[in-house]
Amino acid sequence: MSIRNWIAFALILISLLCLYPGLVYPILSIDISAQLPIVGKLGLYESTQSIVQTIQNLFDNDNALVAFLILLFSVIVPVIKALILLVVLMSKNLKKRVQLFNFVHMIGKWSMADGFVVGVFLAFLATRSNENINAQVHEGFYYFLA
Repeated sequence: MSIRNWIAFALILISLLCLYPGLVYPILSIDISAQLPIVGKLGLYESTQSIVQTIQNLFDNDNALVAFLILLFSVIVPVIKALILLVVLMSKNLKKRVQLFNFVHMIGKWSMADGFVVGVFLAFLATRSNENINAQVHEGFYYFLA
């Protein structure tokens, strides 16, 4: 393998190593409260979840379609892409390499669909937020981003 392929191999392994904590570490916390006279700040809702916990909660609450889509775009597509790219690097057959690489290129745009959803959601919270709504990203977000 050329030095370029070794670098690609290392980057694929690093991406897979970052994917696991990106899926299981907390990614986002949301805290919604109300400021009431006399009582003060009253917590209404607080949640900190990882992508895996979010998928499980969606399945548990009969939102199977949404859970499946997040599972597909956050877990399955990135793993499949990485594994196929490893096969491309190891394969000697040029025609097979080109076909697999074209397939990865085709599905590549779908692997960021969940990233856009998280981004839109955070933008929504930022524009609609006031002192009663607080959203914070955690280390899982940065691992998943990597």
